[in-house]
Amino acid sequence: MEKFLTTFIEEYGYLGVMLLIALENVFPPIPSEVILTFSGFMTTKTSLSISGVIIASTIGSIIGAVILYLIGNQLVIGRLEKIIDKWGKVLRLKKKDIYKADAWFDKYGPFTVFFCRFIPLIRSLISIPAGMSKMKFGIFIILTTLGTLVWNVVLVYLGASVGSSWEDIVNIMEIYSNIIYATIVVLVIGIGFIFIRKRLIK
Repeated sequence: MEKFLTTFIEEYGYLGVMLLIALENVFPPIPSEVILTFSGFMTTKTSLSISGVIIASTIGSIIGAVILYLIGNQLVIGRLEKIIDKWGKVLRLKKKDIYKADAWFDKYGPFTVFFCRFIPLIRSLISIPAGMSKMKFGIFIILTTLGTLVWNVVLVYLGASVGSSWEDIVNIMEIYSNIIYATIVVLVIGIGFIFIRKRLIK
């Protein structure tokens, strides 16, 4: 992986960083933690600058987020209702559940879009429900940019500060990711249990 990243970034520079991050947002073949910390390390041995890498990676993140936002924007409520009509009994969902979820995102969406930018995997996928809820595009871009910028700045600087030991940061981020994933699984199971329990009581 290091050889591929080295060759790609050395050949395409900032454009390479932007493309890798944009692709990572839509379909993550390589986690952003790896790309960003390695790109930070590359600033210590190439002509790339930290500020240039941060700008390029942020633009790439925004491009990927916009693509997913537009995909979500096409998933209108009507289509979801058809899915509920067909699979609602299996999923134990009703049409009103869709509207409840949509109303929840309308209320808390801005905070969710910003803070989810610090959660691996979800940081990309959160753009889809934002599009589905028809969040104002300008607000979406601002919050996405701010959240992404913080994430990129931290990881690029860490990669540059540790130099050739950049993989140590990746290992730490992997532990962080696993903790987040475990927490999400527990929350999903807990919410699912409560949801099913309420259905059974009714």
